Amino acid sequence: MSKPRRHGEPRDSDTPRQEPLYADDVASPSHAEHARSLIQRVDMGVLSTQHAELDGHPYGSMVIYGLHEGAPILLISGLAEHTKNLEASPRCSLLIHERGPENPLALSRVTLVGEGSKVVGPEREAVAASFLSRHPDASYYADFTDFAYWRIDVTGVRYIGGFGRMSWVEPEPWAKAEPDPLLDGAKHIIDHMNEDHADALRLYSEAFSRSGPVPEAVMTGVDRYGFEMSVTTEQGARPVRIAFDAPATDSTAVRKAMVTLVKRAREQLGVES
Repeated sequence: MSKPRRHGEPRDSDTPRQEPLYADDVASPSHAEHARSLIQRVDMGVLSTQHAELDGHPYGSMVIYGLHEGAPILLISGLAEHTKNLEASPRCSLLIHERGPENPLALSRVTLVGEGSKVVGPEREAVAASFLSRHPDASYYADFTDFAYWRIDVTGVRYIGGFGRMSWVEPEPWAKAEPDPLLDGAKHIIDHMNEDHADALRLYSEAFSRSGPVPEAVMTGVDRYGFEMSVTTEQGARPVRIAFDAPATDSTAVRKAMVTLVKRAREQLGVES
C-alpha cells in the first residue's frame, strides 16, 4: 500500500500541532481492510460511467450493489443510462461512503475503479443468489427481461478514512483483505462499554495512552485489532486507540481482551479493583 498522505499545517496559524495521544504503530486495520469492511457494511453507492451520448462526460447515478467473491454486483435495467454507458465503454467507478450524523468529510469512503461486464452463463445463478441475499426485495424485478447482472472487476482502490487518512490500495493487499469479523456485533459492544463500563474506559486511556487523567472516555469504534475512544482533555476531545494483545474474532474474544486490559491498567495505575 502506498504511504498514507497527511494534510499540511494550517496557513497563518499560531496554533501548535497537537501530538497524538497514542503511538503510530498501535495495531489497527490496514486501509485495504477498512475498505473491505466499508463495502460489506454499506450496500449502495454512486456509479460513474462515461456517457455514451455526451462526449464521454462522467455520468453519476445511484445504485445498490451486492458482493460476489469480493466483486461488486449490480442488477440494472437496459433502459437505464448507466447501462447504455457500460455497453458502450466498460470503464467505471463506484463510490461508496459511510453515512452518519458527523461531518460527512470526516467519514470514510472508498472509490472502486474497474470495468463492468454483464454476467452470463452458469455463473449467473450464483451471482444472483449473492445479490438477492443482500437485496431480497429486488427479487420482484430480477427476472424482468430488461434487467441483467453486471460485475465490476476492480483494478484500483482509493480509500479515504476521514481528514488526512488516504491512500491508493495496492492490488495484492486488496485481494487478501477481509471484512472485519466484528462488523455485526460492533454496535452492541460499543453501547455496552459506554453504558456499563465507563470507568474502565477512563482507565484504558490513562494507563495506555498519553492522555493522563481524564474525566470522560467514550468508545467510538471496535475492530479485530483493538478499539478507539474519544477522551475529554484540557485541549478538548481527543482520539485514543488501544490494541488488543491478539486479534479478536468475536464478542467473546473482545470481552476477554477487555478484562485482561482493565486488570493490567489497574496494576499499572495502582488502582484497586
